[in-house]
Amino acid sequence: MIRISTEEAAQRIAQGGYDLVDVREPHEWAGGHIPGARHVPLGALARAPADHLTRDRVIFVCGHGMRSQTACAIARSAGLSEVFSVDGGVVGWAAEGRPIAP
Repeated sequence: MIRISTEEAAQRIAQGGYDLVDVREPHEWAGGHIPGARHVPLGALARAPADHLTRDRVIFVCGHGMRSQTACAIARSAGLSEVFSVDGGVVGWAAEGRPIAP
């Protein structure tokens, strides 16, 4: 697992080729998320990683960056090697003025 800044996450997302997965709970997701993210609550990912991991390169995001680290560990256990956790999560992303989708 590699922890990346919101700046690096934005650059990787813009480059393409990454699956951006938000592992927050539904009520958190409903409050806004990073545009282009896919919502997979951490519990669902833990129960059936193969059902939710659709690309080899994944950027995980959560509220602040802790659950996304757990998601990275789950993905690595499922055989993925290029997984990233966004430090600061959606809160840090928004605090830097980056776009948030409703």
